[in-house]
Amino acid sequence: MIEIRAEMTANVWQVLVVVDQHVEAGEELVILESMKMEIPVEAPVAGRVAEVRVVPDESVRELQVLVVIDPD
Repeated sequence: MIEIRAEMTANVWQVLVVVDQHVEAGEELVILESMKMEIPVEAPVAGRVAEVRVVPDESVRELQVLVVIDPD
């Protein structure tokens, strides 16, 4: 399992995936917002989304797990 973590403290603006969805490497999973900037969080590998641990409008801290991917 690959844990995708927030690179900074931010707010979750959009969650673009759901559990059991297949994603490709580089596909956007979540969009964070910090200081009026949108920060896309991308899948580092292809695989199946095993967990989505955030919801829109949630505040996240640096290194918090956002999504877990089961790689192909």
